[in-house]
Amino acid sequence: MNLLVTPAITGFATGFSLILAIGAQNAFVLRQGLLRQHVFWLCLFCATSDALLIAAGVLGFGALVEAWPRLPLIMALAGAGFLLVYGAMRFLAALKGDYAMEIAGKSRSLGAVIAIAAAFTWANPHVYLDTLGLIGAISTSFGDWAQRIAFGTGAVTSSFVFFFSLGYGARLLAPIMQKPGAWRVLDVVIGLTMWAIAAGLIKGVVSGSIG
Repeated sequence: MNLLVTPAITGFATGFSLILAIGAQNAFVLRQGLLRQHVFWLCLFCATSDALLIAAGVLGFGALVEAWPRLPLIMALAGAGFLLVYGAMRFLAALKGDYAMEIAGKSRSLGAVIAIAAAFTWANPHVYLDTLGLIGAISTSFGDWAQRIAFGTGAVTSSFVFFFSLGYGARLLAPIMQKPGAWRVLDVVIGLTMWAIAAGLIKGVVSGSIG
């Protein structure tokens, strides 16, 4: 049993460090957490998506990218386009400054929220590089399948802990978010984050490091 503890802790630390950086998906979860709408299902969707990708990486399906070399390029372009549009939407919302619905706690439908989360998750090539690539590669450093599964379980656990902590922890900021100015600042920060990530994807395509 002790032989499985170290891989599990390593998996948890690895997964948590990869997901901790501010990204499009995290920013969206934070915003929905502040709205207190569909938080459970959104966190469950994001964590489960991570779990599926981590499992695929640990089981060795990272060869999919090698089998379809153009996949990273297609995903990068699609992801960049989506991020540019969503970032523009957040800038437009900040410009208009009409946050009556947000302050009242109203939000999109569950289907719309999950659809946006799916785009942030599955159209982001960095997610595949982190899970299918990096986590999958690190898992091979463990000697047997029991240890690899323990490593993957630790990484999956970190995703569940992170997303649910982010989604439900966001409500601690609720008193601050009762003013339109606070929502405007948040949307500007989210918009900048989206465009920065999109710029990184486009730069990767232009430089040839993606695709």
